[in-house]
Amino acid sequence: MKLNPDEYRAVLDRARELSMEWIDSVPGRPVAPSKDVDEMKAVFARAVPEGGTDAIAVVEELAALAEPGIMAMPSGRFFGWVIGGTLPASLGADWLVSSWDQNAAMRYASPGTAAIEEVAGEWLLDILGLPEGSDVGFTTGATMANWVGLASARAFVLDRAGWDVNAKGLQGAPVVTVLAGAERHASVDLALRYLGFGAPTVVPADAQGRIEIDALRSAMSRVDGPVILCLQAGNLHSGAFDPMKQALAVAHEHGAWVHVDGAFGLWAAASPTLQGQLDGIETADSWATDAHKTLNVPYDCGVAIVAKPNVARAALGTQTAYLIQDAAGASDPMDITPEMSRRARGVPVWAALRQLGRSGVVELIDGLVENAKALADGLGALPGVTVLNDVVFTQVCLTFGSDERTREVTRRLIEDGAVWMSGSKWSGHDVLRISVSNWATDADDVAFSIAAVQRAMAAAE
Repeated sequence: MKLNPDEYRAVLDRARELSMEWIDSVPGRPVAPSKDVDEMKAVFARAVPEGGTDAIAVVEELAALAEPGIMAMPSGRFFGWVIGGTLPASLGADWLVSSWDQNAAMRYASPGTAAIEEVAGEWLLDILGLPEGSDVGFTTGATMANWVGLASARAFVLDRAGWDVNAKGLQGAPVVTVLAGAERHASVDLALRYLGFGAPTVVPADAQGRIEIDALRSAMSRVDGPVILCLQAGNLHSGAFDPMKQALAVAHEHGAWVHVDGAFGLWAAASPTLQGQLDGIETADSWATDAHKTLNVPYDCGVAIVAKPNVARAALGTQTAYLIQDAAGASDPMDITPEMSRRARGVPVWAALRQLGRSGVVELIDGLVENAKALADGLGALPGVTVLNDVVFTQVCLTFGSDERTREVTRRLIEDGAVWMSGSKWSGHDVLRISVSNWATDADDVAFSIAAVQRAMAAAE
C-alpha cells in the first residue's frame, strides 16, 4: 500500500468540519457532559470489528458517539482543575504536529521540531525572567516536569555528597532530606515517590498556604546531609505564592537545591503587576509549569526548566549505538525529559507565544486575574457567601455557611451544568473552588457564572 494524500485530504476535511461544529457549539452549550462514563461505555462497548471501516465513517462515528460525554472545557464558563482553553494558533500548530508525525526526541531525526522547541524554550526563559541558558524540556504535564527538576536535584546533591546515583542507585546512598510546604500540590509527592524519596518532610504553612519562613529556617537547621527544598508558585486553593526571596535565602545558606512547582502560578513572573510576588524566583535551581494551564495550549504540555544544564543531562541523558547524535554534539531533547519517544509538544508553545507576543502574554495573565477578582467580588457580595482566600492570582475558594450547605450548593451547580466549578476541601472546610484559566472567559461569562451560583443557592434552600 502506498501513501495516498487524497485519502488523508478527505478524512481531514471531514475532521475539520466536525471540529468546527464542536467549537461553534462551545459558547452556548452547557459545560457539563450529558452522559456519565458508564453510559458512554455502553455506547462504545462492542466486539472487536472483524473487518475494516471507511476512515471518514470512523471519524464521523467517533464524533457523534463521543459528543454526549465531552465536557466543554474550552468554554469561558469552565473553572475546574486549573485547565485552560486553547488559543487558535496553538490548536492549528497541534494539528500540524500530528500531521508531521515526528519523534521529537532527537535533533538529528527532526531538526525542524527540535529548533522550534529550542526557540520556544528561549522565549519562555525571557518572558519568565529565568536564567539564560537553562535547559527547557517539554513533558506530559506538571507532574513529570516536577519529576525532571527533582531528578536533577537528586543527582546534583548526591554527586556533591560523593555518590553517583546513576551508577549505584539509591541503595546505600546518603540520606537526602526533602522539605516541602504543608500545602504543596500532590504532583510533588508523586514525583518524589517515583524518584524513591517517599514523602517529604513537611514544613508548616500559613492561612493562605504559604510556607512559613521561621519554620523553614528551623527545619533546615536540623538537616544533616544533602537537602532539597520544594517551593510553590501558586497554591491550589488560594493562588498564593511562597515567599520566594526569603525561602531561597534560607535554603541556599544550607546548600539546598531549590525546586519550584509553578504549574499555573509561574506565569505570574511574566506580568509587571504580579512579578513582585515572585521576587527572587530566578535564583532557584529548577522550575516546573504547565503550558496547557495559564498559557492555553492543548494537552499535553508540561515544561521543565533546570538552571544547571549539565546536571539535567547527566541525570536524564542516555547514549546508545543506534541513536544518531547531532553533528555538533549538542544534547538531544530526550536528554532533559523522561521519554525517548514523544510528540513535539513545544511547537504549540511556540505558536502561542508567536500569536500573543510578550504584551499578549501579559494581557492574558492579567485578564485571568481580573476575572478571578470579579468573580470573588460578585459572589462574595451574595448573602451567606464567604470568600476564604486573598485573591492574588487566579484561584477563588468560597463557602456557603456550613459544610453541608456548601456541598449541596456545589452539587446543585454541577447538576445544573451551565458552568463548571469543582468542590474541594481547604483549611478544614468544604469549599467551592474556582480556577480562572481560560483566555476566552469574559465579563459576560463572569456575570453568567455568578447567576448560575445564585440559582444553585436558591435550589439548595
